[in-house]
Amino acid sequence: MCSQAFAAICYDSCMRKAAAYSMVLVLCALGFASASHAQSNSGTLEFLARVTPTAARPEPVRQFTFYVLTKSYTEIVKEVEDKDPLPPRGEFIETLKVSPELKSWLKEHEILDLTMPDTDKAISPEDIMRVPEFQAAYERSNSGGVTDGFPRPKYTEAEKAEHPDKYEKHKQEYTLALKKFVQAHPGTISGVELELDAVNPQKKWSILQSAHHKRVQRTAPDMAQTKFLAGKADTDLEGRAAVSGLPPGKYWITSINLNAAAGDMRLRWDVPVMIQAGQTTRVELTNLNSIDAHGENP
Repeated sequence: MCSQAFAAICYDSCMRKAAAYSMVLVLCALGFASASHAQSNSGTLEFLARVTPTAARPEPVRQFTFYVLTKSYTEIVKEVEDKDPLPPRGEFIETLKVSPELKSWLKEHEILDLTMPDTDKAISPEDIMRVPEFQAAYERSNSGGVTDGFPRPKYTEAEKAEHPDKYEKHKQEYTLALKKFVQAHPGTISGVELELDAVNPQKKWSILQSAHHKRVQRTAPDMAQTKFLAGKADTDLEGRAAVSGLPPGKYWITSINLNAAAGDMRLRWDVPVMIQAGQTTRVELTNLNSIDAHGENP
């Protein structure tokens, strides 16, 4: 009786072990099948990066990090810029600490850098008399015996306090004489841009642009890696790298804001690729599909 009970217990124990072992085998099989299915539904991207300097052989881009994004880095930069735009030209001009007449002139002309060569060609005799900054620059450019026959003012600051009527009379006489002179000798406006540095709006605009550029440089790479990163890889000594496990779809291989340098070349990439399920996509990154970093934004 005891032997029969013991045999029954042993049988039950063996059955439980066999069932547990079978369950493990089933789970392993399901896991393997799931992994195989996921692998067959994803693709691999292999790429080779080379830079060709002027009049030289191609050089591999070694130990360089490339990013695979779900959105073009160029579009990401544009999105960042759109969220943090530079002020419109008209609004910027209104912030300048210059005369209303100069603000009006700047809005009427596509000129912001008043010291740029040939700016004097855009300034008329009427502008000289209408815009205080232009008149002051014109006087500095032609006074001191530099220009023959240039009018000299008879009024002084001391006269303004002691004889205000006389001061106004002399000032009007000088203004009339100056107007006649510049109208008769428009060539004397030449070179006036050299005297406009102190009121040049381009200085302030350049500071705004530089600050904006730095903000975009900081923000765009962070956005690319936190919102649109599908993978990344470092190239080997031959300039090769690969990223696997990518779901089918469109991606961009990009160097973000990093430059690959060789000789006189400074290149970036933002190249679209299509990934197919269960396939390996191969791409060559060269000068032909690159962006010249010398004139590129962030």
